[in-house]
Amino acid sequence: MGLYDDKRRRTHTPEGYELLTLESGHIEYNFDWHLGYYWSKFLAEMRDNKRFMATKCPQCGTIYMLPRQVCGKCYVEMNDWVEVGPEGTLEGFTIVRFPYVDPNNGGMKEVPFTSIWVKLDGADTRLMHYSNEHDEKDLDVGMRMRAVWAENRTGSIHDVQYFEVIR
Repeated sequence: MGLYDDKRRRTHTPEGYELLTLESGHIEYNFDWHLGYYWSKFLAEMRDNKRFMATKCPQCGTIYMLPRQVCGKCYVEMNDWVEVGPEGTLEGFTIVRFPYVDPNNGGMKEVPFTSIWVKLDGADTRLMHYSNEHDEKDLDVGMRMRAVWAENRTGSIHDVQYFEVIR
């Protein structure tokens, strides 16, 4: 065996022992984590009041949606909250037509689906979410969009089902 042999193709050790494989079976890990003050407030407002809250920099005035603790330009802490949206402008989109494992539930992601970047009214940054439109002929950068709220809200980003085009 040389230095550059593909070790993945070996079936036996150099001493002649068969390389064995054991299957561990399916393992599932359920875990929770604390979202902190900013994300807790943001998600609770969506769940309880159907509204988007963003943070505003006291120095430069930039309004961050999604909210964050420190301004990316000034590096100062932000404790001012402002309501933005629920309407905004489509700034980009992609229509996904190939399935893959959905990290939210471990199942296959239904296709097609449309990922969008939307800049909510009053915000200076964009939010990534989904649209209910699946044909690129029906979407244009610059279109006006509106949030469609889920019937049962649980305090997650999925409390907004999707964004729809305002016609």
